[in-house]
Amino acid sequence: MRIINMMGTQMAETIAAIAPEAEVVSITADETIEPNSSAQVLCAAWPGHSIYEQLGAMGVLWMHLPGTGIDAWDPGLLRGRIVTCSRGVSAIPISEFVMGSILAVEKNFPSSWLTEPPEHWNLASLGELAGQTLGIVGMGGIGTAVAKRALAFDLRVRGLRRQPEKFLLPGVEIAHDLSDLLASADHLVLAAPSTSSTRHLLNSESLALAKPGIHIVNIARGELIDQEALRDALDDGRVRYASLDTVYPEPLPVGHWLYSHPRVHLSAHVSWSSPRAFERIRQAFAVNLVHFMAGEPLEGVVEVDEGY
Repeated sequence: MRIINMMGTQMAETIAAIAPEAEVVSITADETIEPNSSAQVLCAAWPGHSIYEQLGAMGVLWMHLPGTGIDAWDPGLLRGRIVTCSRGVSAIPISEFVMGSILAVEKNFPSSWLTEPPEHWNLASLGELAGQTLGIVGMGGIGTAVAKRALAFDLRVRGLRRQPEKFLLPGVEIAHDLSDLLASADHLVLAAPSTSSTRHLLNSESLALAKPGIHIVNIARGELIDQEALRDALDDGRVRYASLDTVYPEPLPVGHWLYSHPRVHLSAHVSWSSPRAFERIRQAFAVNLVHFMAGEPLEGVVEVDEGY
């Protein structure tokens, strides 16, 4: 078995430990392989790499993607083979980031931290999470991890899922539709994939249905929000705050209004960051490599036409 590895030395070591008989060819972002090379497995990275145009000729049977979303990948290059992704590997750090974003809004961080004597000591107007409602769009691995942590804060948690009958997490209510979720949520977390059906999920029409003063947290993809509609909703107070770890385009150009809006908490798509991030990616591939060698079904299989 021949495996092309685009994920560095530690991934090569992981593969060697599981499949010592396999031939592992490791390449960097600037390297490619011989035109007539063959391989059964591709551990991928860097969506724009020229190697993907050779997948059919190489005979790649299984391609593993390092992240969760596939919107950066050309669907035509993914078809014709099994494609898996590292679904759920960032659920822990992202869910922690979400709760930190929500707490920052309710507890007025960092503005409530002192750099000089305040006008009043022992006096503030801070919020409280207990009893508030958290809405989650997308109840996959990340959405579920957010829900578990939110329940520990005594939040009412409501979720929206394309296949609600397949979701089981005690304490979480399933919303009827987006308008139902928006009308009840004090905080709304976007954790859905970027597809044709989720593009501009939050727009002027849907935001008009939101509970006044809603706080929006986007850790999914920037395209889920019509950013001009969001600006209008922020300016008129319909949206209290927007905590955006992902925007469109990325990176934002210099001078973009999102950098300076007083009701926006903006970060550079870093919610996934963790000291264990790449270890978890390697583990996800390792589990599937064991399955692949045994002829067993793989985990995290991507439905290319569905977009996730």
